Amino acid sequence: MSLPARIVHKRRATITDLPLYYSGQLLKKLTKEKDFKKYYGELRGATLFLYKDDTQDTYTEKLDLERLKSMELDSPYQRKEPTIFTLTLHTEEVQLKMENADTGEEWRGYILTVVKKQIPSKMQLLPGQMLLLQDALDQERRRTRACPALPPRPPFLLSASSSPTTPKDELDHCASALPACFLSVTRQEAERMLEENPECGSIILRPSTLANNYALTLRQLTPSGPVIKNFRVTTTNSGFVIELDTAVTVSSLDDVLQYFLEKTEYRLHPYMEFQPYDTCIDVSPAPKCISITSTTPKIVPKAQVAPMLRSQTKAELLPPPTKQEEDKYVVPEDQCPDVHNLMLVQMDGELREVLKLRRENFYTETDMMEATTKRNETTVKSHSGTAQWTTESAAE
Repeated sequence: MSLPARIVHKRRATITDLPLYYSGQLLKKLTKEKDFKKYYGELRGATLFLYKDDTQDTYTEKLDLERLKSMELDSPYQRKEPTIFTLTLHTEEVQLKMENADTGEEWRGYILTVVKKQIPSKMQLLPGQMLLLQDALDQERRRTRACPALPPRPPFLLSASSSPTTPKDELDHCASALPACFLSVTRQEAERMLEENPECGSIILRPSTLANNYALTLRQLTPSGPVIKNFRVTTTNSGFVIELDTAVTVSSLDDVLQYFLEKTEYRLHPYMEFQPYDTCIDVSPAPKCISITSTTPKIVPKAQVAPMLRSQTKAELLPPPTKQEEDKYVVPEDQCPDVHNLMLVQMDGELREVLKLRRENFYTETDMMEATTKRNETTVKSHSGTAQWTTESAAE
C-alpha cells in the first residue's frame, strides 16, 4: 500500500532537511557501467537525491553537487531526442539521461544555478521557467548565507602539533554547541558507563577516533536482553551525516540526538550524570553585638578651609513687618496673584465689613425694641394702679 504524496513529501523533507527546487524522472549510471537505471530525482539544495520511484520516502542514492567540477552535454541537443549529461564530481563521473531535451535543459539550468550561485547564460527556457529558476537561486543564496558554521572540533581532540591554540571565545562557543550528553570518553568507557548506570540514560555522544567526526553509543533493551550499539556521525560541509544503511544528513549535533530519540519513540534518554545533593544545613554563627554608645569620643576632623563669612540675608535687611489688621487676608510675597485674585480678596474684606455693620445694627435695634416694650409695660402698670386708687377713693 503506497502512502499519500503529501506524507511522502513531508518525510523526504524531514529526512533530507533541504528545500526542494526541482524534481522529475531521470536515468543514471556511472561511466564504467553499461546500462542506465531509472530513478525519480529531487534536487534539494545542492544535493541530488535519487529514489526508486515517486512513492519511496527514503532516498536510495545521493550526489553531492557542491564538488561538481563540470557538466557536459554528450548527445546533440534535439528537441525530440533524449539528452545525456556527464557530471564530473570529486571522485567519480556520473551520467544523467533525460527523456527529452526540454526536461534536460531544465535539469541543466537548476543544477548549474544551485552550484555556481548564478543563472547560466543562453538558457533555452520560457519566461515563466526563468522566474522559477530565479526564485530557486534567491532561496539557495539565503540558505547558504544563513547556514551557521559547523561547530569547531573539541579542543581535547586537537593535537598541539597540528593546530594552534584555541582562543577562549572559541572554547566557549564549542562547549555551548555540544549537547549535554556529549562526553569526552572512548567507546569502551561509554559502553561501561551505560552498563553500570542505566538509570542515568541510554545515549552518549562522544568524539570519534577519526578527525572532525563524532560517534554515538546507545544501550537498547530487547527481548533477549540489553544491546550496545555504536553509530558514526561524519562532519561535512553541509552538516552532519548519520552513517546508516540509508544515510541521513542533519544540520547540528542536537538534530543528531533528536533523530535517534524520534526513531526509538523516545524510549531512550540522553545520558546525564546525577549530581550529588547536600544533606546537612550549616548554621552560620550569629554576628557579634555592636555597642551603639561608644566610650571613645568621636573625633571630628578639622576643617581644611576657612569658614565662609555669612552675609546678611534679605530678611535681616528688610524692616520688621507691620501688624496686620484682623479679619483681613495677607498675601505672601513669594506668590504673585493675578488681578482677579486680588479683586476677590478685596470683595471678601468689604463683605465682611458690611456683615459686621449689619450685625451691630441688628443687635442695637433689638435692644431698643426691648427697652421700649419694657417702658410701655411699666406705664401701663402705673396707669392701672392710679385708676384703681381713684375708684376706691370715690367709693369711700
